[in-house]
Amino acid sequence: MSEAPLILWFRRDLRLGDLPMLSAALQTGRPLLPLFILDPETEALGAAPKFRLGLGLARFAERLAAMGSRLILRRGPALAVLEALCAETGAAGVMWSRLYDAASRDRDQKVKAVLKARGLTVESHPGALLFEPWEVETGQGGPYRVYSPFWRAVRGRAVAAASPAPERLPVPAVWPVSDRLEDWRLSAGMRRGAAVVAAHQHVGEEAALARLADFADRALAAYSAERDFPGIAGATSGLSENLAWGEIGPRVIWHRGWRAMSEGVAGAEHFLKEVVWREFAWHLLYHYPDMDRANWKSDWNGFPWRGDNADAEVWRRGMTGEPFVDAAMREMYVTGRMHNRARMIVASYLTKHLLTDWRVGLQWFADCLTDWDPAANAMGWQWVAGCGPDAAPYFRIFNPAGQAEKFDADQRYRRRWVAELSRTPAPEALAYFEAVPRAWGLDPSRRYPLPLVDLAEGRARALAALQQGKGLSAGA
Repeated sequence: MSEAPLILWFRRDLRLGDLPMLSAALQTGRPLLPLFILDPETEALGAAPKFRLGLGLARFAERLAAMGSRLILRRGPALAVLEALCAETGAAGVMWSRLYDAASRDRDQKVKAVLKARGLTVESHPGALLFEPWEVETGQGGPYRVYSPFWRAVRGRAVAAASPAPERLPVPAVWPVSDRLEDWRLSAGMRRGAAVVAAHQHVGEEAALARLADFADRALAAYSAERDFPGIAGATSGLSENLAWGEIGPRVIWHRGWRAMSEGVAGAEHFLKEVVWREFAWHLLYHYPDMDRANWKSDWNGFPWRGDNADAEVWRRGMTGEPFVDAAMREMYVTGRMHNRARMIVASYLTKHLLTDWRVGLQWFADCLTDWDPAANAMGWQWVAGCGPDAAPYFRIFNPAGQAEKFDADQRYRRRWVAELSRTPAPEALAYFEAVPRAWGLDPSRRYPLPLVDLAEGRARALAALQQGKGLSAGA
Protein backbone atom coordinates (compact mmCIF):
# COMPACT_ATOMS: atom_id res chain seq x y z
CA MET A 1 0.00 0.00 0.00
CA SER A 2 1.36 3.42 -0.92
CA GLU A 3 1.80 5.77 2.03
CA ALA A 4 0.66 8.79 0.02
CA PRO A 5 -2.96 9.38 1.06
CA LEU A 6 -5.99 10.24 -1.01
CA ILE A 7 -8.08 13.22 0.06
CA LEU A 8 -11.81 12.52 0.06
CA TRP A 9 -13.52 15.87 -0.33
CA PHE A 10 -16.96 15.48 1.25
CA ARG A 11 -19.68 17.99 0.42
CA ARG A 12 -23.38 17.05 0.33
CA ASP A 13 -22.58 13.35 0.82
CA LEU A 14 -22.15 12.89 4.57
CA ARG A 15 -22.39 9.10 4.60
CA LEU A 16 -20.29 5.96 4.12
CA GLY A 17 -22.75 3.62 2.37
CA ASP A 18 -23.98 3.94 -1.22
CA LEU A 19 -21.02 6.20 -1.99
CA PRO A 20 -19.17 5.42 -5.26
CA MET A 21 -16.39 7.86 -4.37
CA LEU A 22 -15.55 5.90 -1.27
CA SER A 23 -15.75 2.54 -3.04
CA ALA A 24 -13.29 3.76 -5.67
CA ALA A 25 -10.97 5.20 -3.05
CA LEU A 26 -10.89 1.96 -1.04
CA GLN A 27 -9.88 0.03 -4.14
CA THR A 28 -6.66 2.04 -4.38
CA GLY A 29 -5.43 0.69 -1.04
CA ARG A 30 -4.19 4.15 -0.04
CA PRO A 31 -4.73 5.84 3.32
CA LEU A 32 -7.82 8.03 3.16
CA LEU A 33 -8.05 11.56 4.48
CA PRO A 34 -11.71 12.73 4.79
CA LEU A 35 -12.05 16.49 4.35
CA PHE A 36 -14.80 19.08 4.49
CA ILE A 37 -14.17 22.63 3.24
CA LEU A 38 -16.16 25.64 4.37
CA ASP A 39 -15.64 27.53 1.12
CA PRO A 40 -17.39 30.72 -0.09
CA GLU A 41 -20.08 28.67 -1.86
CA THR A 42 -20.92 26.92 1.40
CA GLU A 43 -20.64 30.13 3.42
CA ALA A 44 -23.42 31.53 1.23
CA LEU A 45 -25.98 29.05 2.58
CA GLY A 46 -28.98 30.45 4.42
CA ALA A 47 -29.31 30.32 8.19
CA ALA A 48 -31.24 27.05 8.54
CA PRO A 49 -29.30 25.05 5.92
CA LYS A 50 -25.99 26.17 7.39
CA PHE A 51 -27.20 25.24 10.88
CA ARG A 52 -28.33 21.80 9.67
CA LEU A 53 -25.01 21.31 7.88
CA GLY A 54 -23.26 21.87 11.20
CA LEU A 55 -25.34 19.16 12.85
CA GLY A 56 -24.59 16.78 10.00
CA LEU A 57 -20.85 17.45 10.12
CA ALA A 58 -20.74 16.85 13.86
CA ARG A 59 -22.53 13.51 13.50
CA PHE A 60 -20.40 12.46 10.52
CA ALA A 61 -17.21 13.30 12.41
CA GLU A 62 -18.39 11.13 15.29
CA ARG A 63 -19.06 8.26 12.89
CA LEU A 64 -15.58 8.51 11.40
CA ALA A 65 -13.97 8.77 14.83
CA ALA A 66 -15.71 5.58 15.92
CA MET A 67 -13.95 3.84 13.00
CA GLY A 68 -10.57 5.23 13.97
CA SER A 69 -10.64 7.89 11.25
CA ARG A 70 -11.16 11.67 11.35
CA LEU A 71 -12.95 14.43 9.49
CA ILE A 72 -10.53 17.24 8.72
CA LEU A 73 -12.15 20.69 8.59
CA ARG A 74 -10.62 23.59 6.66
CA ARG A 75 -11.99 27.01 5.77
CA GLY A 76 -11.25 28.99 2.62
CA PRO A 77 -11.50 28.81 -1.19
CA ALA A 78 -11.61 25.15 -2.19
CA LEU A 79 -8.65 25.23 -4.56
CA ALA A 80 -6.38 27.01 -2.09
CA VAL A 81 -7.35 24.62 0.71
CA LEU A 82 -6.78 21.54 -1.44
CA GLU A 83 -3.45 22.76 -2.76
CA ALA A 84 -2.24 23.49 0.76
CA LEU A 85 -3.44 20.16 2.14
CA CYS A 86 -1.89 18.19 -0.72
CA ALA A 87 1.42 19.92 -0.01
CA GLU A 88 1.18 19.28 3.74
CA THR A 89 0.33 15.60 3.45
CA GLY A 90 1.99 14.57 0.19
CA ALA A 91 -1.42 13.42 -1.02
CA ALA A 92 -1.53 11.52 -4.27
CA GLY A 93 -4.84 13.01 -5.31
CA VAL A 94 -8.37 14.09 -4.51
CA MET A 95 -11.76 12.46 -5.03
CA TRP A 96 -15.25 13.88 -4.61
CA SER A 97 -18.90 13.24 -5.42
CA ARG A 98 -20.34 15.41 -8.15
CA LEU A 99 -22.64 18.37 -7.58
CA TYR A 100 -24.73 19.79 -10.39
CA ASP A 101 -25.58 23.43 -9.69
CA ALA A 102 -23.75 26.02 -11.77
CA ALA A 103 -21.57 27.44 -9.00
CA SER A 104 -20.39 24.01 -7.85
CA ARG A 105 -19.70 22.80 -11.38
CA ASP A 106 -17.65 25.90 -12.18
CA ARG A 107 -15.65 25.54 -8.96
CA ASP A 108 -15.05 21.83 -9.44
CA GLN A 109 -13.91 22.20 -13.03
CA LYS A 110 -11.32 24.78 -12.02
CA VAL A 111 -10.10 22.66 -9.12
CA LYS A 112 -9.79 19.58 -11.32
CA ALA A 113 -7.88 21.43 -14.04
CA VAL A 114 -5.33 22.96 -11.65
CA LEU A 115 -4.71 19.84 -9.58
CA LYS A 116 -4.36 17.63 -12.64
CA ALA A 117 -1.84 20.07 -14.07
CA ARG A 118 0.17 19.56 -10.88
CA GLY A 119 0.31 15.83 -11.57
CA LEU A 120 -2.26 14.78 -8.97
CA THR A 121 -4.94 12.14 -9.45
CA VAL A 122 -8.31 13.88 -9.49
CA GLU A 123 -11.60 12.01 -9.84
CA SER A 124 -15.22 13.02 -9.55
CA HIS A 125 -17.85 10.34 -9.00
CA PRO A 126 -21.64 10.05 -9.10
CA GLY A 127 -23.52 9.69 -5.86
CA ALA A 128 -26.24 12.29 -5.46
CA LEU A 129 -28.57 10.99 -8.18
CA LEU A 130 -29.82 7.73 -9.63
CA PHE A 131 -28.79 8.82 -13.13
CA GLU A 132 -26.35 11.47 -14.27
CA PRO A 133 -28.27 14.37 -15.88
CA TRP A 134 -26.64 13.84 -19.26
CA GLU A 135 -27.51 10.14 -19.31
CA VAL A 136 -31.27 10.63 -19.72
CA GLU A 137 -32.19 12.09 -23.11
CA THR A 138 -35.29 12.44 -25.25
CA GLY A 139 -35.57 10.65 -28.56
CA GLN A 140 -34.21 13.78 -30.20
CA GLY A 141 -31.15 13.77 -27.96
CA GLY A 142 -31.95 16.71 -25.70
CA PRO A 143 -33.05 17.11 -22.08
CA TYR A 144 -36.58 16.40 -20.92
CA ARG A 145 -38.79 19.39 -20.13
CA VAL A 146 -41.87 17.56 -18.81
CA TYR A 147 -41.94 15.18 -15.86
CA SER A 148 -44.26 12.40 -17.14
CA PRO A 149 -42.09 11.36 -20.11
CA PHE A 150 -39.03 11.68 -17.92
CA TRP A 151 -40.57 9.22 -15.46
CA ARG A 152 -41.43 6.81 -18.26
CA ALA A 153 -37.87 7.05 -19.56
CA VAL A 154 -36.23 6.11 -16.25
CA ARG A 155 -38.81 3.80 -14.69
CA GLY A 156 -37.39 0.66 -16.24
CA ARG A 157 -33.71 1.62 -16.18
CA ALA A 158 -31.32 -0.46 -14.14
CA VAL A 159 -30.13 1.23 -10.97
CA ALA A 160 -26.78 0.16 -9.58
CA ALA A 161 -26.78 -1.65 -6.25
CA ALA A 162 -25.94 0.41 -3.19
CA SER A 163 -22.55 -0.40 -1.73
CA PRO A 164 -22.49 -1.13 2.03
CA ALA A 165 -20.62 1.10 4.43
CA PRO A 166 -17.12 -0.21 5.19
CA GLU A 167 -16.29 -1.33 8.71
CA ARG A 168 -13.04 0.63 8.73
CA LEU A 169 -11.06 3.14 6.69
CA PRO A 170 -7.30 3.04 6.10
CA VAL A 171 -5.79 6.05 7.85
CA PRO A 172 -2.68 8.18 7.24
CA ALA A 173 0.35 7.86 9.50
CA VAL A 174 0.09 11.52 10.47
CA TRP A 175 -3.09 13.59 10.60
CA PRO A 176 -3.03 17.22 9.46
CA VAL A 177 -4.37 19.99 11.68
CA SER A 178 -8.12 20.55 11.55
CA ASP A 179 -10.29 23.55 12.33
CA ARG A 180 -12.71 23.18 15.23
CA LEU A 181 -16.31 22.90 14.08
CA GLU A 182 -17.57 25.13 16.89
CA ASP A 183 -15.30 27.92 15.68
CA TRP A 184 -17.21 28.02 12.40
CA ARG A 185 -20.38 29.09 14.27
CA LEU A 186 -22.64 27.54 11.65
CA SER A 187 -25.69 28.02 13.88
CA ALA A 188 -25.15 31.75 14.45
CA GLY A 189 -27.76 32.84 11.93
CA MET A 190 -30.47 30.88 13.74
CA ARG A 191 -30.09 32.86 16.96
CA ARG A 192 -32.63 31.74 19.56
CA GLY A 193 -34.42 29.54 17.03
CA ALA A 194 -31.56 27.04 16.90
CA ALA A 195 -32.64 25.07 19.96
CA VAL A 196 -36.25 24.95 18.77
CA VAL A 197 -35.40 23.68 15.28
CA ALA A 198 -32.73 21.25 16.50
CA ALA A 199 -35.35 19.20 18.33
CA HIS A 200 -37.00 18.32 15.01
CA GLN A 201 -33.92 17.12 13.12
CA HIS A 202 -33.02 13.50 12.38
CA VAL A 203 -29.30 13.72 11.77
CA GLY A 204 -26.88 11.27 10.20
CA GLU A 205 -26.76 8.15 8.10
CA GLU A 206 -27.93 5.78 10.81
CA ALA A 207 -30.97 7.96 11.58
CA ALA A 208 -31.78 8.19 7.86
CA LEU A 209 -31.63 4.42 7.33
CA ALA A 210 -33.81 3.86 10.39
CA ARG A 211 -36.27 6.43 9.09
CA LEU A 212 -36.49 4.68 5.72
CA ALA A 213 -37.03 1.27 7.32
CA ASP A 214 -39.76 2.59 9.61
CA PHE A 215 -41.55 4.37 6.78
CA ALA A 216 -41.38 1.34 4.49
CA ASP A 217 -42.74 -0.99 7.15
CA ARG A 218 -45.36 1.31 8.62
CA ALA A 219 -46.60 3.91 6.14
CA LEU A 220 -45.57 3.07 2.57
CA ALA A 221 -48.73 1.08 1.80
CA ALA A 222 -50.91 4.11 2.56
CA TYR A 223 -48.58 6.65 0.94
CA SER A 224 -50.72 7.37 -2.12
CA ALA A 225 -53.85 7.90 -0.04
CA GLU A 226 -52.35 9.90 2.83
CA ARG A 227 -49.35 11.83 1.50
CA ASP A 228 -51.33 15.02 0.80
CA PHE A 229 -52.78 15.31 4.31
CA PRO A 230 -50.34 17.32 6.44
CA GLY A 231 -52.15 16.51 9.67
CA ILE A 232 -51.39 12.77 9.40
CA ALA A 233 -48.13 12.19 11.23
CA GLY A 234 -45.65 9.96 9.45
CA ALA A 235 -47.58 9.75 6.17
CA THR A 236 -44.45 10.79 4.29
CA SER A 237 -40.90 9.54 4.68
CA GLY A 238 -39.31 12.76 5.95
CA LEU A 239 -36.15 11.83 4.05
CA SER A 240 -35.80 15.16 2.24
CA GLU A 241 -33.69 16.40 5.15
CA ASN A 242 -31.27 13.50 4.87
CA LEU A 243 -31.19 13.51 1.08
CA ALA A 244 -30.34 17.21 1.08
CA TRP A 245 -27.11 16.52 2.96
CA GLY A 246 -26.37 13.14 1.44
CA GLU A 247 -26.90 11.25 4.68
CA ILE A 248 -28.67 8.57 2.67
CA GLY A 249 -28.03 7.55 -0.91
CA PRO A 250 -30.75 7.58 -3.58
CA ARG A 251 -30.02 3.98 -4.58
CA VAL A 252 -30.83 2.74 -1.09
CA ILE A 253 -34.20 4.48 -1.25
CA TRP A 254 -34.92 3.36 -4.81
CA HIS A 255 -34.21 -0.31 -4.20
CA ARG A 256 -36.29 -0.35 -1.01
CA GLY A 257 -39.21 1.19 -2.87
CA TRP A 258 -38.77 -1.03 -5.93
CA ARG A 259 -38.75 -4.13 -3.78
CA ALA A 260 -41.97 -3.01 -2.13
CA MET A 261 -43.56 -2.31 -5.52
CA SER A 262 -42.54 -5.77 -6.73
CA GLU A 263 -44.24 -7.19 -3.64
CA GLY A 264 -47.46 -5.36 -4.50
CA VAL A 265 -47.31 -2.66 -1.81
CA ALA A 266 -49.93 -0.13 -2.86
CA GLY A 267 -48.09 3.15 -2.33
CA ALA A 268 -44.65 2.07 -3.53
CA GLU A 269 -44.82 3.24 -7.14
CA HIS A 270 -46.14 6.65 -6.12
CA PHE A 271 -43.24 6.93 -3.68
CA LEU A 272 -40.77 6.06 -6.43
CA LYS A 273 -42.32 8.76 -8.60
CA GLU A 274 -41.53 11.29 -5.88
CA VAL A 275 -37.92 10.09 -5.79
CA VAL A 276 -37.78 10.67 -9.53
CA TRP A 277 -39.42 14.09 -9.13
CA ARG A 278 -36.27 15.11 -7.23
CA GLU A 279 -34.21 13.52 -10.00
CA PHE A 280 -36.12 15.54 -12.60
CA ALA A 281 -35.45 18.76 -10.71
CA TRP A 282 -31.69 18.18 -10.89
CA HIS A 283 -31.99 17.15 -14.54
CA LEU A 284 -33.54 20.55 -15.25
CA LEU A 285 -31.12 22.58 -13.14
CA TYR A 286 -28.17 20.91 -14.84
CA HIS A 287 -29.47 21.66 -18.33
CA TYR A 288 -30.97 25.06 -17.41
CA PRO A 289 -28.45 26.33 -14.85
CA ASP A 290 -30.18 29.66 -14.20
CA MET A 291 -33.49 28.01 -13.21
CA ASP A 292 -32.89 29.03 -9.60
CA ARG A 293 -32.82 32.74 -10.47
CA ALA A 294 -34.51 33.34 -13.86
CA ASN A 295 -37.95 32.49 -15.24
CA TRP A 296 -37.73 29.07 -16.85
CA LYS A 297 -40.21 30.22 -19.50
CA SER A 298 -38.64 33.36 -20.92
CA ASP A 299 -41.98 34.79 -22.06
CA TRP A 300 -42.69 35.38 -18.37
CA ASN A 301 -39.99 38.02 -18.14
CA GLY A 302 -42.62 40.68 -18.78
CA PHE A 303 -44.98 39.55 -16.02
CA PRO A 304 -45.64 42.35 -13.50
CA TRP A 305 -44.35 40.60 -10.40
CA ARG A 306 -44.14 42.70 -7.26
CA GLY A 307 -40.76 42.77 -5.63
CA ASP A 308 -40.38 42.30 -1.89
CA ASN A 309 -43.17 44.16 -0.11
CA ALA A 310 -45.05 44.58 3.18
CA ASP A 311 -47.52 41.83 2.30
CA ALA A 312 -44.65 39.41 1.70
CA GLU A 313 -43.32 40.25 5.16
CA VAL A 314 -46.69 39.37 6.69
CA TRP A 315 -46.54 36.10 4.73
CA ARG A 316 -43.03 35.39 6.05
CA ARG A 317 -44.24 35.85 9.62
CA GLY A 318 -47.20 33.48 9.22
CA MET A 319 -49.73 36.21 9.98
CA THR A 320 -51.77 36.37 6.75
CA GLY A 321 -55.06 35.45 8.39
CA GLU A 322 -55.29 32.34 6.20
CA PRO A 323 -54.84 29.50 8.72
CA PHE A 324 -53.53 26.91 6.24
CA VAL A 325 -50.92 29.34 4.91
CA ASP A 326 -49.89 30.50 8.37
CA ALA A 327 -49.74 26.97 9.76
CA ALA A 328 -47.32 25.99 7.00
CA MET A 329 -45.09 29.01 7.46
CA ARG A 330 -44.92 28.42 11.20
CA GLU A 331 -44.25 24.71 10.75
CA MET A 332 -41.21 25.65 8.67
CA TYR A 333 -39.95 28.12 11.27
CA VAL A 334 -40.23 25.57 14.08
CA THR A 335 -39.11 22.37 12.33
CA GLY A 336 -37.02 23.57 9.39
CA ARG A 337 -39.30 21.66 7.02
CA MET A 338 -42.76 22.00 5.52
CA HIS A 339 -45.23 19.45 4.23
CA ASN A 340 -45.14 19.27 0.43
CA ARG A 341 -48.84 20.01 -0.06
CA ALA A 342 -48.42 23.03 2.21
CA ARG A 343 -45.42 24.22 0.17
CA MET A 344 -47.64 24.47 -2.89
CA ILE A 345 -50.32 26.38 -0.99
CA VAL A 346 -48.00 28.99 0.50
CA ALA A 347 -46.17 29.43 -2.81
CA SER A 348 -49.42 29.90 -4.71
CA TYR A 349 -50.68 32.38 -2.13
CA LEU A 350 -47.52 34.50 -2.37
CA THR A 351 -47.19 34.45 -6.15
CA LYS A 352 -50.88 34.56 -7.10
CA HIS A 353 -52.92 36.18 -4.33
CA LEU A 354 -50.12 38.57 -3.38
CA LEU A 355 -48.59 38.81 -6.89
CA THR A 356 -45.11 38.64 -5.40
CA ASP A 357 -42.10 37.44 -7.36
CA TRP A 358 -41.41 33.75 -6.79
CA ARG A 359 -37.77 34.58 -6.06
CA VAL A 360 -38.83 36.38 -2.87
CA GLY A 361 -40.38 33.16 -1.63
CA LEU A 362 -37.53 31.01 -2.85
CA GLN A 363 -35.06 33.12 -0.90
CA TRP A 364 -37.10 32.81 2.31
CA PHE A 365 -37.22 29.05 1.91
CA ALA A 366 -33.46 29.08 1.25
CA ASP A 367 -33.00 30.77 4.60
CA CYS A 368 -35.48 28.69 6.62
CA LEU A 369 -35.43 25.11 5.31
CA THR A 370 -33.08 22.54 6.82
CA ASP A 371 -33.86 20.31 3.81
CA TRP A 372 -32.98 23.07 1.34
CA ASP A 373 -32.40 21.53 -2.07
CA PRO A 374 -31.49 24.08 -4.75
CA ALA A 375 -33.03 22.16 -7.64
CA ALA A 376 -36.22 20.87 -6.03
CA ASN A 377 -37.05 24.21 -4.49
CA ALA A 378 -36.35 26.22 -7.64
CA MET A 379 -38.46 23.88 -9.74
CA GLY A 380 -41.21 23.84 -7.12
CA TRP A 381 -41.47 27.62 -6.90
CA GLN A 382 -41.50 28.08 -10.66
CA TRP A 383 -43.96 25.22 -11.12
CA VAL A 384 -46.45 26.86 -8.75
CA ALA A 385 -45.84 30.41 -10.02
CA GLY A 386 -46.67 29.33 -13.56
CA CYS A 387 -43.36 30.21 -15.19
CA GLY A 388 -41.79 26.78 -14.72
CA PRO A 389 -41.99 23.25 -16.14
CA ASP A 390 -45.72 22.72 -15.70
CA ALA A 391 -48.13 21.93 -18.48
CA ALA A 392 -51.08 23.43 -16.56
CA PRO A 393 -51.95 27.08 -17.30
CA TYR A 394 -51.18 30.00 -15.04
CA PHE A 395 -54.78 30.43 -13.95
CA ARG A 396 -54.61 27.30 -11.81
CA ILE A 397 -54.62 29.11 -8.48
CA PHE A 398 -54.73 27.16 -5.23
CA ASN A 399 -57.41 28.42 -2.87
CA PRO A 400 -55.98 27.95 0.64
CA ALA A 401 -59.42 27.77 2.24
CA GLY A 402 -60.59 25.15 -0.24
CA GLN A 403 -57.35 23.22 0.16
CA ALA A 404 -57.83 23.27 3.93
CA GLU A 405 -61.33 21.85 3.62
CA LYS A 406 -60.04 19.07 1.38
CA PHE A 407 -56.76 18.16 3.09
CA ASP A 408 -57.25 19.33 6.69
CA ALA A 409 -60.96 18.91 7.28
CA ASP A 410 -60.50 18.12 10.97
CA GLN A 411 -58.23 21.18 11.38
CA ARG A 412 -55.58 19.01 12.97
CA TYR A 413 -52.75 20.62 11.02
CA ARG A 414 -53.92 24.20 11.45
CA ARG A 415 -54.50 23.83 15.18
CA ARG A 416 -51.16 22.13 15.67
CA TRP A 417 -49.28 25.13 14.32
CA VAL A 418 -51.48 28.23 14.85
CA ALA A 419 -51.69 28.89 18.57
CA GLU A 420 -54.37 31.58 18.25
CA LEU A 421 -56.88 29.01 16.97
CA SER A 422 -56.95 27.02 20.22
CA ARG A 423 -57.68 27.78 23.84
CA THR A 424 -54.99 25.28 24.78
CA PRO A 425 -52.37 25.61 22.02
CA ALA A 426 -50.15 22.69 21.11
CA PRO A 427 -46.52 22.89 22.25
CA GLU A 428 -45.40 23.13 18.62
CA ALA A 429 -47.65 26.14 18.07
CA LEU A 430 -46.20 27.93 21.09
CA ALA A 431 -42.67 27.03 20.03
CA TYR A 432 -43.09 29.33 17.04
CA PHE A 433 -43.16 32.34 19.35
CA GLU A 434 -40.04 31.09 21.09
CA ALA A 435 -38.17 30.83 17.79
CA VAL A 436 -39.09 34.05 15.98
CA PRO A 437 -37.03 37.24 16.39
CA ARG A 438 -38.13 39.31 19.35
CA ALA A 439 -38.20 42.30 17.03
CA TRP A 440 -41.29 40.84 15.35
CA GLY A 441 -43.24 41.46 18.54
CA LEU A 442 -45.44 38.38 18.14
CA ASP A 443 -47.50 37.07 21.05
CA PRO A 444 -49.77 33.98 21.07
CA SER A 445 -52.26 35.78 23.30
CA ARG A 446 -53.09 38.30 20.59
CA ARG A 447 -56.18 37.92 18.42
CA TYR A 448 -55.57 36.06 15.18
CA PRO A 449 -55.38 38.56 12.27
CA LEU A 450 -58.10 39.11 9.69
CA PRO A 451 -57.30 37.82 6.17
CA LEU A 452 -54.69 39.91 4.43
CA VAL A 453 -56.57 39.69 1.13
CA ASP A 454 -59.99 38.44 0.07
CA LEU A 455 -59.35 35.18 -1.74
CA ALA A 456 -61.80 35.83 -4.57
CA GLU A 457 -60.43 39.34 -5.10
CA GLY A 458 -56.87 38.03 -5.00
CA ARG A 459 -57.65 35.46 -7.66
CA ALA A 460 -59.32 38.06 -9.87
CA ARG A 461 -56.35 40.39 -9.48
CA ALA A 462 -53.95 37.60 -10.45
CA LEU A 463 -55.93 36.79 -13.58
CA ALA A 464 -56.06 40.46 -14.52
CA ALA A 465 -52.30 40.72 -14.09
CA LEU A 466 -51.93 37.75 -16.40
CA GLN A 467 -53.55 39.70 -19.20
CA GLN A 468 -51.06 42.52 -18.69
CA GLY A 469 -48.02 40.26 -18.75
CA LYS A 470 -45.88 40.72 -21.83
CA GLY A 471 -46.42 37.91 -24.31
CA LEU A 472 -48.83 36.04 -22.02
CA SER A 473 -52.40 34.94 -22.52
CA ALA A 474 -54.95 33.02 -20.48
CA GLY A 475 -53.83 29.86 -22.22
CA ALA A 476 -50.12 30.35 -21.63
